[in-house]
Amino acid sequence: MTSSRCARPVANLAIASALTMLLGACGGGFNLSPSSPAPPEVAVEPEVPATIRAEDLVGKWGLAAYNNPNDRPRTEKMALAQCKQPYVIGAGTSGGVIMHLADQATPQELRLKGSAGGKNYIGPAGPPGGEQDREVVSFDGRVLITRFVDKDAATRYQTMVYVRCGPRA
Repeated sequence: MTSSRCARPVANLAIASALTMLLGACGGGFNLSPSSPAPPEVAVEPEVPATIRAEDLVGKWGLAAYNNPNDRPRTEKMALAQCKQPYVIGAGTSGGVIMHLADQATPQELRLKGSAGGKNYIGPAGPPGGEQDREVVSFDGRVLITRFVDKDAATRYQTMVYVRCGPRA
């Protein structure tokens, strides 16, 4: 065999070996040794109870909305006038409240969720402050003010003011 005929298979073998090492490095390979560290665990934030109870929200409410915070007093009066056709917040079977999500015609059971930052949210199961949640801006037992977390829904529905119709439930 001539040296050029021998050099070709050796060069091919060298290229194949180099590619194998590169591919192994890119993919991370599999390390089946028992001493390999476990993958890091994802920290799950503990559930924080809301400072508002579901039973505090059950009842009939007048509902109106505003964009400008200066309009809040006028909007509260408009919401109270809506008690002729109240928005009803019902009690859920699992301890939540029956309300509408943004753009949903059928109300469903939503949870009251607290957050580590001290805010309260009303929304479907999941972490507080999710896209379908509404943040409770304030609640004094008579007036509930909420705003949707989702920016598009918040723009369309504005800051919502619920005024209790009649005595507390």
